[in-house]
Amino acid sequence: MSTYDNNYSRFIAFAKVVLPLVALGILATLFLFSKSVDPQTTIPFSDVDISEIVREQRIGAPNYAGVTEDGSAISITAKSAQPDAKDNSVVTAKLLSAVIDDLSGGQIDMVAKAGRIDSANQWVSMTGDVMITTSTGYKITTDGLIIALDKTDVKTTGPIAADGPIGHLEAGEMTFQQTEQTNNHKVLHFHNGVKLIYTP
Repeated sequence: MSTYDNNYSRFIAFAKVVLPLVALGILATLFLFSKSVDPQTTIPFSDVDISEIVREQRIGAPNYAGVTEDGSAISITAKSAQPDAKDNSVVTAKLLSAVIDDLSGGQIDMVAKAGRIDSANQWVSMTGDVMITTSTGYKITTDGLIIALDKTDVKTTGPIAADGPIGHLEAGEMTFQQTEQTNNHKVLHFHNGVKLIYTP
């Protein structure tokens, strides 16, 4: 039989016997006092309707980016989108936003509650509290907007109200496009009954 000539050796020998016994005791306690699982209990699931998601084919946070024929960069994002049931080339989107950056350094930001993207005909329509902000300092509100995807061409579908460097402005229509008369620069045009309150 082995003999131990110091306290450290005796402690090690004692620990080799006692610690495994303590571990076995803990495991036995866990098994004895564990709760039984009811196999009839239902597993909690999310309240999301799976069949609705499959039926709607919803896309979360879609993002589109491209360059027009005249060199402007355009990007479009939305909170969610889903393809049209009758036309796969058309997508309906919620909380739609678009940004156009032209080659001259100008930028126009557009945000709306909803919209439609037609990839076949290369246009985007925005509806519902449309807000337009330009890098030249204009803030414009309107009910509807149409944006071309293949060229720099933005048109409102109804009256606008704008606040900018020259004051408050109201008009029946607004366009943002490139024309030969503007030496191929993109310019904001206001048409149809323009009313301006000039603020020096």
